[in-house]
Amino acid sequence: MRIKINVINTIIKLLCLSVSFTVLNVQAADERPNIIVILADDLGYNDLGFTGSKQIKTPNIDQLANNGITFTNGYVTHPYCGPSRAGLITGRYQARFGMENNVTYAPEDKYMGLPLDQITFAKRLQQTGYKTSIFGKWHLGGATHFQPNNRGFDYFYGFLDGGHMYMPGEVTVGGEGYKLPLMRNTDVAEFNEYLTTALSKDAAKYIEHSSKTPFLMYLAYNAPHGPLQAPQAYIDKYKHIKNKERRIYAAMVDAMDEGVGIVVDALKQQDKLDNTLIFFLSDNGGVYPEEWLPDHNWANNFPFRRGKVALLEGGIHVPFIAHWPNQIAKGQTFDGLVSSLDIAATSVALAGANDDELDGVNLVPYVTGQDHSSPHKALFWRLEEASHIYAVRTPEAKYMNQSLPGVGRSYFDMIADPYESTNLVDKHPEKQDELAKLWNQWNSKNINNLLHQSWEYDKVKSDFYEALHLKNVKEAQETEIYTIE
Repeated sequence: MRIKINVINTIIKLLCLSVSFTVLNVQAADERPNIIVILADDLGYNDLGFTGSKQIKTPNIDQLANNGITFTNGYVTHPYCGPSRAGLITGRYQARFGMENNVTYAPEDKYMGLPLDQITFAKRLQQTGYKTSIFGKWHLGGATHFQPNNRGFDYFYGFLDGGHMYMPGEVTVGGEGYKLPLMRNTDVAEFNEYLTTALSKDAAKYIEHSSKTPFLMYLAYNAPHGPLQAPQAYIDKYKHIKNKERRIYAAMVDAMDEGVGIVVDALKQQDKLDNTLIFFLSDNGGVYPEEWLPDHNWANNFPFRRGKVALLEGGIHVPFIAHWPNQIAKGQTFDGLVSSLDIAATSVALAGANDDELDGVNLVPYVTGQDHSSPHKALFWRLEEASHIYAVRTPEAKYMNQSLPGVGRSYFDMIADPYESTNLVDKHPEKQDELAKLWNQWNSKNINNLLHQSWEYDKVKSDFYEALHLKNVKEAQETEIYTIE
């Protein structure tokens, strides 16, 4: 009996040892993919080769599309910068937490930024062992506790405001906004070349020095957002474009595409490309000459109407790619509704991270061909908590209201009329009511906006200091002047 017990104990020990070695081997060979999110800024839908551009050359981005999957119905959660980025970085509709406008760069304001109770998907991945980095535009708060290193990113090289000058000679120490020096983590950093190129090279350098630990990289270009600036050599490539502003814009897109190539080459050199999931998209549509910005006419959002700021397709329907050689077959297109929210949900699923409260969908079953249905039955939009500015889209239809010239309350058949040329409002009341009900259900889980728009914020701040100055003047005038004998 004692011999049998000893044999059993020995077997148990061997089994435990085998399990331990298995666990160690899994930990030593982490096969989870690297994840790179490349975000353009104010990119026109038709300003890439794979979406139809004959004017602007984007061979590197086109190659990602040709060797991956293109989401033909890819959307962002808002038609301009800040809220769109808030949705992407959290994986939640920004209306859920009251962040529906651009954050003012105000490092002295402890409330002006992405609410601290919101978890970025970088933080979720960081908690599972991923190395996390961000390059470029943050635009989610300037105070220390809002900055990237305190929101889930191990490494940061970029800027905190909503934009930046592209030429290094325009940066001034002690400057404001777009002229502030770059930051490397929490320290001041320098750049001595065109900003888009500097960001791309730093991202490539990060890849070159990466270990076997999987990483998340968020490469948030400010290109081709204004100011319109590019090196002359790039501009000269587009001298056939007569419109000067579009010529510079084309050069900016070209430089960004070249930067994407620099990053992809670094992945190839480190033998990491095959197991890296790359997303590419824009934060919203390209600029459109609305009546308050009539001269902003350099982007091309064809075949969609209007552009940035609009809830029509030109403002929210963006170029959207996923590339992952190990899992995604080449040259696919996918027509289901896909959202920038899905980037967080997919990344979290692949990392095995916490997915509480996410609004997105894990796209892996869809990009690998296991599921051919639409990831979303409906997508939703709301501007600045105003109930009269809304949009809801299903695979079949779209119902919206926005007080832009020639828009207003609109209903579109998105199968027969994906470019929104014919307004059928009130002609299909039952279908329209169904969409309204969906939107109301979604909106019931939202909260009101917490922050001022930047221009409102600046006015409140200006009024405060003006009132304080007048108070001081009045007190000075009413105070008796001290005299001596």
